[in-house]
Amino acid sequence: MKFNRRSRLTGIAAVSVLALTLGACSGGSDSSSPAPGGSSEPGGSAPADNSALSGNLAGTGASSQEKAMDGWVAGFSESAPDVVVTYDPQGSGAGREQFLASAVQFAGSDAALSGDELTAAQQRCFGGEALELPVYISPIAVIYNLPGLSAANINLDAKTIAEIFDGKITSWNDAAIADQNPGVDLPATTIIPVHRSDESGTTENFTDYLAAASDGAWSYEASGTWPISGGQSGAKTQGMVDTVSGAEGAIGYADASRAGDLGTVAIKVGDAYVPYSAEAAAKVVDASPRAENATANRLVVELDRTTTEAGAYPLVLVSYEIACSTYDKQADVDNVKAFLTYIASDEGQARAADPSVAGSAPISAALHTEVQTAIDGISLAS
Repeated sequence: MKFNRRSRLTGIAAVSVLALTLGACSGGSDSSSPAPGGSSEPGGSAPADNSALSGNLAGTGASSQEKAMDGWVAGFSESAPDVVVTYDPQGSGAGREQFLASAVQFAGSDAALSGDELTAAQQRCFGGEALELPVYISPIAVIYNLPGLSAANINLDAKTIAEIFDGKITSWNDAAIADQNPGVDLPATTIIPVHRSDESGTTENFTDYLAAASDGAWSYEASGTWPISGGQSGAKTQGMVDTVSGAEGAIGYADASRAGDLGTVAIKVGDAYVPYSAEAAAKVVDASPRAENATANRLVVELDRTTTEAGAYPLVLVSYEIACSTYDKQADVDNVKAFLTYIASDEGQARAADPSVAGSAPISAALHTEVQTAIDGISLAS
């Protein structure tokens, strides 16, 4: 398996898509202000009351999180109506950059912080450190626009996907595709590969998969910036989807929640072809090891892109909420703790998992305990 030299290795530990009871501890501040929360007690009791909180809470980052974040903001506002939460889905790279520049209180990112970014976070966090909390798990869909075949899953292995995006396979009826799709009437339409034009955690996860699983067909390292010059592109997730939707024969990659009516690829795992699903995404991250530089606050692990586990879907992203362990304002401490607690809670995870919202895979009870412990440690800088 090839590792990203910038150390933006993504993944999480122990994830399940079963209906899990996620016990949460609502973290109080070191002042007399009410304990921020949003967690559910075992048995699914009502979330904590955050009605005494107020102020503005700004975030930006991964566009993959956009639908889930819309749901989280709406749900959180029910218990904290006087906290104005905003999230601008500019992309993972822009999110990390603005967080480190202190332009926002938190960021969403489909890739972990690099070594240089971790160093910069110490100053941004008033002497504290960055938290990296894996709270959004979703498959990445390989999407395509072939009228008449959009309702089907075309089967492709990682080697073929790599050669398509590298421009080596240029027609939809190429033998490499046809051999994996017996009985499918593939057109002679020219393939139009589409990539993200912005720095993107989705791109980094996609290229990491190609580098690891394509048997050498992808000669580039994993990167958030597309490594091949030229070609069609789209900015952010919506730009990618729009570009693929607008060109017959186009193929791209996007968070599966945004695939819509486009066709999606079933990727080869072992001897079978597996379409994306929350369940299949959870299988591949379930046994993935924790990254070497992970800590109690930075819950980063590596994804096993080459798994042969039956029913697993190794083309998956794990998106983090990045925040500070210390802030210089008590309002930021309380609001960040409350909002992140809601996101990680049973209710927050269930909202994002709703197929009408994002269809993501909920984090496991064990991971929730680790995430909540990190959130509870957020405090006022001394």
